[in-house]
Amino acid sequence: MAKRYGQFCPVAKAAEVLCERWTPLVLRELMYGSTRFSDLARGVPLMSRAMLAQRLREMEADGVIAVRRDDKGQGIDYRLTEAGEGLRPAIEAMGMWAQRFGRGRIDAQDLDDGLLIWSFRRALRKERLPRERVVLRFDFRGLPVGRISQRSWWLIATKEDVDVCQKDPGFDVDVVVKANLRSMVDVWLGTQSYASAVREGAIAVEGASELRRAIPDLFPFRGEFQKRLYLTPEPLPV
Repeated sequence: MAKRYGQFCPVAKAAEVLCERWTPLVLRELMYGSTRFSDLARGVPLMSRAMLAQRLREMEADGVIAVRRDDKGQGIDYRLTEAGEGLRPAIEAMGMWAQRFGRGRIDAQDLDDGLLIWSFRRALRKERLPRERVVLRFDFRGLPVGRISQRSWWLIATKEDVDVCQKDPGFDVDVVVKANLRSMVDVWLGTQSYASAVREGAIAVEGASELRRAIPDLFPFRGEFQKRLYLTPEPLPV
């Protein structure tokens, strides 16, 4: 049962919907365009599936999302309602606040290579691919303590879709990106430039020259987390 504050104040009524644990992150995923349960789960990997199902039921009951079967009747879609879209400015404001005041709050345990690669997958500019299909492998090192020291991910990108694999899909790899996870997150959030990370050796790219040069164009790194939610395109001044 969602929390109730017992107040008629509009802030209290909004908080009853927005301030449940995980709800803002689920809303973020819906605002990114995820509509399937599996995609929502991949966007919030530390949230249990049982909790995700519960939050989706609560959000439906609150009128924030609509649940429907797809046109083929083979799966369930979750879509923001008008009320859900009305929460977009609140989620944007949270992101802008953290961009300006919360940079120092990202510690080692917050670094998640799975979430990062999922962000790459949905932000990749498919229309700018220099070939019909490009296979990229990302080798991340410097994972949080308690996880393996290095992990690889594959992106198989075409002009129609982008797939993510945690195991070798068996295709020839066109580009290999070797990166320190912290540095790649900093580049993604716009707190370090891609060029400087490459110069410092925190990111190294191997592959054909045309594809190496295409990486910054395929992945618009400067503050992409903010821009994908239509937030400020550059970090706010301190």
